[in-house]
Formats: sequence, structure tokens, C-alpha cells
Amino acid sequence: MVDLKHAQPLMFIPEVTKFTGYSSQHLRRLEAKGEFPRRIRIGANRIAWLQSEVDEWLNARVEARHD
Repeated sequence: MVDLKHAQPLMFIPEVTKFTGYSSQHLRRLEAKGEFPRRIRIGANRIAWLQSEVDEWLNARVEARHD
């Protein structure tokens, strides 16, 4: 049974590509290098990312520009 009280919002590939400006192929390359959050396979032909992890990834890039 899924505990919906702790469920986190998901982002699907169209949202992630629009949000990041990266193609799905580039996202896969970044994941393979450990430079982007890992996807979650939620079905045979369906993948998603935790929105919180994608947000953290982008926030880290924003903070890095101040270094």
C-alpha cells in the first residue's frame, strides 16, 4: 500500500525537457555521468523524476554561478 501522505510530486519527460531546456537524450547522458537526478521507472513505458530533486539540481546550478 502506498502512503499518500508522503507521496512526492513527479515530473514527466515533457515537463523535465521544458523545465531544463535539455533534450531527453542529453538528460540521459547527464544521468549516466551522475550529473542529473536518476529517473524512476513507474511503468513499462513510463519514467518520471521527483520534482524536488529536479528543483534541487537547478538550484545548485543557480548557486554555482555565484562561485
